[in-house]
Amino acid sequence: MTPRARILRPTRTATQQGGARTLDWVLEFAPAQRRVHEPLMGWVSSGDTRTQVRLRFPTREEAVAYAEQNGIAFDVEEPKNKLIRPKSYAANFAWNRIR
Repeated sequence: MTPRARILRPTRTATQQGGARTLDWVLEFAPAQRRVHEPLMGWVSSGDTRTQVRLRFPTREEAVAYAEQNGIAFDVEEPKNKLIRPKSYAANFAWNRIR
């Protein structure tokens, strides 16, 4: 069975301020086995160690070339570009603010 992976550009977490680690493309493997709940300790485990691997590439093309070269089936998730207008604190008290 060939491994399945996805290639994406990660987004910032809710607690992250800067753009660190958001410019690289990441290749991460999909789980090949189901996770098992261990009843004594409450841990969740799996025999598939590939899910722990995250490979970083500077460009999308390099990640795709790596996957094709190693025979990895992949899906590419394009980043969603969201337009964010910069705001100032004073904009909260503007007279023409939409409430």
